[in-house]
Amino acid sequence: MSEQKQVPHRVVIVGAGMAGVQTAVALREQGFTGAVTLIGAEPHQPYDRPPLSKAVLLGKAEDSAFDIDFEDLGLELRLGLDVTGLRPADHAVDTEAGPVPYDTLVIATGAHPLTLPGTEGVPGVHLLRTLDDAARLKPVLERRHDIVVVGAGWIGAEFATAAREAGCAVTVVEAADRPLAGALPAEVTAPMAAWYAESGAALRLNARVDRVEEGRVVLAEGAARSGERRELPADAVVVGIGARPATGWLDGSGIALDPSGALTADDRLRTSLPDVYAVGDCASFPSARYGERLLVHHWDNALQGPRTVAADIVGAAPEPYDPVPYFWSEQFGRFVQYAGHHGAADTLLWRGDPAGESWTVLWLQGDTPVALLAVGRPRDLAQGRRLIEQRTPVDPARAADPSVPLKAAVR
Repeated sequence: MSEQKQVPHRVVIVGAGMAGVQTAVALREQGFTGAVTLIGAEPHQPYDRPPLSKAVLLGKAEDSAFDIDFEDLGLELRLGLDVTGLRPADHAVDTEAGPVPYDTLVIATGAHPLTLPGTEGVPGVHLLRTLDDAARLKPVLERRHDIVVVGAGWIGAEFATAAREAGCAVTVVEAADRPLAGALPAEVTAPMAAWYAESGAALRLNARVDRVEEGRVVLAEGAARSGERRELPADAVVVGIGARPATGWLDGSGIALDPSGALTADDRLRTSLPDVYAVGDCASFPSARYGERLLVHHWDNALQGPRTVAADIVGAAPEPYDPVPYFWSEQFGRFVQYAGHHGAADTLLWRGDPAGESWTVLWLQGDTPVALLAVGRPRDLAQGRRLIEQRTPVDPARAADPSVPLKAAVR
């Protein structure tokens, strides 16, 4: 029997979102009996974020608190506490309430939404990242105001969906020439642009914001075509233009970051500092599967990574962390799911008519699936994800036939 490494007696987790909470739970599930302290900047009981843009925002749920008995698991919660720095030589994190020592530290601070320059202090400008953000936006939707959404990414589409469901007049402003420009190829996003008009939301592409004033958004010169207004009425402006890893508090610690600001974790999610791990939206990791370092800002990554971290802390020798990334989005009456990473794909196959209610795009490298986007086709997603995970080659002609189950297209 191999000798296990000495298990630390105190684990401190900075960040009380999905990644941090799941790390704490996974430690207990894997037999860790030492002290576990979970530090969260927000005062609320730890909660799940995806419902914020849906159920919580529309008043269908008061909150999305995790159904976890922290006391029963022996987990110490320190909430409403900002962490201000890391002193690795002292094995301590600094907080506004004083230093917190650790034997092992797990950083799970997530990502901060990017703000629109020049909008600080302007009334009516909102982000949608926290429970408090949702609480501020909920009455805006209830009053059915004119809303401008800046950014036609995943969060912009989800918020626009909720706002239309609430009866608001919605205009979505996007600087690129299509929705989801940074996430998917143009041919894939082209049919998605029509979803906005179908829902009654206006989509303004190639439109940059010049300034935001109380009650209106002014677009830059050239952003309006003939007959379109440069000035948009806006009782509220919701900004969804991306996020950046929340790692600024680590300045001066000597910990390694990549150009995006994410912590550069290894394949067991260990950082460049001894006894310090990083998990979730704040950490990139090397993917042998895809041959590059990945930074995945999605819920499933925050769910899976903690198991690897916990296993390594307790000395259980985990498999290298190399998941098939997965996420979903509910927008404009459609359930959109994505699995994999299509960056190195050389073939794109359509399954179904993109003008229809359900269709799938499959990316291949050679004849092996590497990524899949499914719109209203959950069976394609489930079968395709399995093929991606197992690196199973397919017959491209059969894989492109929507009447053939993907599992039946295997070579």
